Amino acid sequence: MRLGVIADRLVLIDGETAVDLEQAGNGRFPAEPAQLFDDWGALAGWAATVEPDGPRLSLDQLQNPVPAPRQVFGVGANYRDHLAEASGRTVEDLEQFLPEDPLIFTKFRSCLAGPADVIPLPSRNVDWEVELVVVMGRHAERVSEKDAWRHVAGLTVGQDISERVLQMAGPAPQFSMGKSFPAFGPMGPVLVTPDELHDPDDLELGCTLNGRVMQKGRTSGLIFSVAELIARISAVCPMLPGDVIFTGTPAGVGAFRKPPVFLKPGDTLTSWVKGIGELRNPVVAGHGYPETGEGATS
Repeated sequence: MRLGVIADRLVLIDGETAVDLEQAGNGRFPAEPAQLFDDWGALAGWAATVEPDGPRLSLDQLQNPVPAPRQVFGVGANYRDHLAEASGRTVEDLEQFLPEDPLIFTKFRSCLAGPADVIPLPSRNVDWEVELVVVMGRHAERVSEKDAWRHVAGLTVGQDISERVLQMAGPAPQFSMGKSFPAFGPMGPVLVTPDELHDPDDLELGCTLNGRVMQKGRTSGLIFSVAELIARISAVCPMLPGDVIFTGTPAGVGAFRKPPVFLKPGDTLTSWVKGIGELRNPVVAGHGYPETGEGATS
């Protein structure tokens, strides 16, 4: 099943078009995206057998498929090649330095955006991080790793946009603040259930900046897998239907390039996870962006 949001209403994706979910289900299922997970099991069962009927909608107006999660989790340094580039080590030399626990933080819901929304820059120090995003479909509390995938509703594409100076400011890193400016969490274009994918633990993902490939990896390179992340997080706090996890980014971010490369007005950031879809976000100067070269990071 593939679900999306168009004109703030839930839609069921059917090939290259979509149908309004409430209309296709004769009112059985909601139009409001925030109610998507109220009866997730019934919706998944219905969608597996139905032949969608109704007016066809173009997919060029898709919005964030999960605009109102109650909790948004992020995971840092969760790919071997990204940890290697951040630490200055080779992937081969990294095994003895792998973390025993995932670096988990939160992004605030107000930063979430859609697959084609504009990203306004607050500074010249803004970086990209393409990520697989997991969306929970069932309440998860102290879930075992072997049962974790049963609690997942679907997967989507995400960008964990990061203001690197604020992220590392102060006596302790400010991950949540540096990653929660407006539109610093684009998601989409659709929510795809795991059964639609040949192997949800091994998906290609990447991003381009103005057509130049900056990141390309596979989710099999995660240090802590999707299942382990769910087990680790749910051991501490209950995970609720609709909650999302930004699972981490592979190598190729701007901050560790020599010289560093950061987003600038006029850029287009394109991000994908194979089998799910693509984000295409224009970049503009936002509030606080310096008009001169002052404050730029070289």
